[in-house]
Amino acid sequence: MDVIGDYHMVKYLGENDFSSMYLAKHPLMQKNYLLQVLSEDLMNDEDFVQRFQEEVHALAKLDHPSLLKIHTISQDGGKFFLVMDPIADGIENIVHLERYLDLKGNVLTETEIETILLSVASTLDYAHTMSRGKEPWIHGSLKLTNILIDQNSQGKKVFLANFGLTHLLGEGRCLLSSYQKLALSMAQSSKDADYKTYLSYIRDFFFLAPEQKACLQNCSFAGKVDVYAFGVLTYYLLTKQFPEGIIEPIASLQPDMQLSWDLVIRCFLDKNPVKRPVYIAKSMETLLRKKTESQDLYAWKDIEKKVEDKMQLSFSFDKPDVETSSSYFAFPKAHTLKPIIKPPSINRPTYEPDPGAIFQKELSVSRYEPTKVEIKEVEPIFTQMVVIPGGTYFRGSNTGARDETPKHAVTIDSFAIDIHPVTNEQFIRFLTAMGGEKDGSNNDILRLRDSRIKRVGGRLSVESGYNKHPVVGITWYGAVAYAKWVGKRLPTEAEWEIAASGGKDSGMYTTGDHIERNQANFFSSDTTAVMSYPPGFFSLYDMAGNVYEWCEDWYAYNYYDVSMHEPENPKGPPQGVYRVLRGGCWKSLKEDLRFSHRHRNNPGTVNRTYGFRCAADVH
Repeated sequence: MDVIGDYHMVKYLGENDFSSMYLAKHPLMQKNYLLQVLSEDLMNDEDFVQRFQEEVHALAKLDHPSLLKIHTISQDGGKFFLVMDPIADGIENIVHLERYLDLKGNVLTETEIETILLSVASTLDYAHTMSRGKEPWIHGSLKLTNILIDQNSQGKKVFLANFGLTHLLGEGRCLLSSYQKLALSMAQSSKDADYKTYLSYIRDFFFLAPEQKACLQNCSFAGKVDVYAFGVLTYYLLTKQFPEGIIEPIASLQPDMQLSWDLVIRCFLDKNPVKRPVYIAKSMETLLRKKTESQDLYAWKDIEKKVEDKMQLSFSFDKPDVETSSSYFAFPKAHTLKPIIKPPSINRPTYEPDPGAIFQKELSVSRYEPTKVEIKEVEPIFTQMVVIPGGTYFRGSNTGARDETPKHAVTIDSFAIDIHPVTNEQFIRFLTAMGGEKDGSNNDILRLRDSRIKRVGGRLSVESGYNKHPVVGITWYGAVAYAKWVGKRLPTEAEWEIAASGGKDSGMYTTGDHIERNQANFFSSDTTAVMSYPPGFFSLYDMAGNVYEWCEDWYAYNYYDVSMHEPENPKGPPQGVYRVLRGGCWKSLKEDLRFSHRHRNNPGTVNRTYGFRCAADVH
């Protein structure tokens, strides 16, 4: 099959029992897309076609950075196919996880395994919180071939495929097909040509939860089957073995691993679905940083010392001989105790020579000494800048809000400004260098719970898929501190508006008289990666929408009445309560995206809509 609909097939990516995956190109759009072509057997099933047409629109609403988002659904010659947004521009970079392991020689670092698993976990958690009527969305058939790796992406971007297909097909139908394929492949496994297929179906069978294996049809499983399959995936990536029977601990198979993987495995592979965690990513991060029980089993010297101190006995322990056991953890053999009773001793009490001396001591409040934080040498990631030539420009609007009037001319010197807002991957380096979330004056720089930057076990990291998104949850103080760190400053309100308007005396938006949702990120559900939309004037990105941007100035609603009489490089009021924010954000209405629109808030305020970009003087 070379062409289907308007799409030309570029690369075959793989298949499962009910569909095939292709990388395809649209000749008019000159853009790559992922196509999932459903099998002809499904198209002949009237029940499936009806359920597919009724519920696929709900599946298309799922939107997560690591989830293959459905772009559209099409039909050609009796074939249904789902068109999904591309995950890479190149055609040789997309492989499923099984193929990726083969390319890596089945050798992954612990950090790489953790990164892949956290991406999959965050995607599953997101889908489990999204409702499809009374039930949450589940994957139901998580396995190696349903996880795609974009090898060209920084950090090996991970994507989850075939989400929701199990629900549309029916859980019983998927299980019945798995059993039939497994039985057929076992019958033909003696043939060399079929041996690889046999191994593939054997692998898929391991990912089924116990409650799935107990049912063949008319079964509705909760999200706990995804938790179990995730546990199987974790064990396989760590050991290249599938968990079966009595599970050998990771600590014995991979002694070089630093994290507590055994706790994760034992929790996620619990045979009782009720005991498996609800939130996969959060549970995994918590368990990985806990001390495992196996680490305590070999602390013999500590045990000997505690017993000796408690019982006033001296025990001589034979060196423990750890035997290979079939239990989950390896336990030591019995010890030979050789007690030696210590003679009792009586210590004479000591007396204070001058009991009243305590009342003669000079008592004072100790001086507070802040904890010294080691400043790490971290190199910033600089943003490309453009120079705005100095001159006389207009700002404000005679038809806008009260604080935008009157429209008047101002004269500014030449300055440079970043082409896009500061991103999470840039700002996390600054936090690392600062050693915390407060500046030298104890002002908050960033509130982690309102940002996409998290601290787990003392280590800062950006949520999966948000490296290139603008940093949010940032205070005005944090924006100023970052700008100083990179040798820049915040733009003044006048500089920001001139850059956004292109210095033009007409128009309302960075795109002219009108602006549409394909030109800026507004009236949406979240931030987008910077430079995702076409640039505006002076080749600047995201001046409208995505995030509000902090400016240097204090805010006053009547400041323009004064500014028109002080037109030379206006810096805003000398003092105030609020600082200026400009540009609108991802959840703004179109009205807020006008380049003359003024917003303000307390400089210590944070939320998920506030970000910033830097400026610099030009000499």
